[in-house]
Amino acid sequence: MDRAEWVERGTSIVDRLTTTQTQPPWWLVAGAGVVALVLVGYTPLWRFTRNIVTIAHEGGHALVALLTGRRLNSIRLHSDTSGLTVSSGKPYGLGMILTTMAGYPAPPLLGLGFAALLGASRITLMLWTAIALLAGVLIMTRNVYGMLTVFAVGATVFAVSWFGTDTLQAGFAYLGAWFLLLAGARPVIELQRGRSRQLRSRYQQDVASDADQLARLTHLPGLLWVGLFGVVAVGSLLVGAGLLISDISGVCLSSLSGGTCT
Repeated sequence: MDRAEWVERGTSIVDRLTTTQTQPPWWLVAGAGVVALVLVGYTPLWRFTRNIVTIAHEGGHALVALLTGRRLNSIRLHSDTSGLTVSSGKPYGLGMILTTMAGYPAPPLLGLGFAALLGASRITLMLWTAIALLAGVLIMTRNVYGMLTVFAVGATVFAVSWFGTDTLQAGFAYLGAWFLLLAGARPVIELQRGRSRQLRSRYQQDVASDADQLARLTHLPGLLWVGLFGVVAVGSLLVGAGLLISDISGVCLSSLSGGTCT
C-alpha cells in the first residue's frame, strides 16, 4: 500500500467515523453472539480470552481513579489473567471506593456502550473507540506481558478496521460487543467461588478481592458487592442484547440506539 492509498484509507475512516454504516445481516449478528458464547463458556478458550476482560477490568479502575482525582501510577496484566492497577491518594473515602468498585462492572458496561453504538449503526466509531481506550491502557501498562497483550489486541482491532471489508468489520465489532456482554458475569461467579474457598481456609485475613476491599472500606458485606457486580453484569447483558438483536427480534429499542425498527 503506497502513501496515496494510506491517505485515501485514512480519509475514508475519518468520514465513516461521523456517518452511519449499513446494518449487517441477521445471521452475522447471531453468529457473532454464538462465537462469543463459546469464547466465554468453553474453559480452554476462556483461559486466553479472559485477558481481554482483564484489560477492561483494570482500565475501569484506572479511568475512575483519574475521574476521582487520584494519581494513576501503573497498570499490570499477568499471564494468569490477573491484573493490578495502582493509584495514589487517600486510602479511604469516596474516590477510593469508586475506584475499587469500578473493575468488575467495567467489561459489561463497556459492552453495553459498544452495543449502543452498534445499534445506532456506528460500527467504525465503535472500533476506533476501542482502539483509543486500548491506547490509553497501553500508555499506563508497566510490565512486558501486559504491554504485549494490550498491543496485540489493539493491533488486531486496528488491522480489522483499516484493512477489513465492511462485513469483516461488522462481524468483528459485534463479536467484541457480544463477548464483553456475555463475559461480564463469569468473572463475578469466579470471584465468589474464590472468596468462598479463601473464607473457608485458615487464611481469612488474606482475602483481598475487590469485594472484600470494598467491605473494609464501606463496612458493608462483601457478598453485597458481589451481588451488585452480578446485577450490573446481567442488566447490561439484557439491555445490550436487546440493542444488538432489535432488528432481527422485533424488539424496538430505537430510543436507546438511535436506530429504527420495522
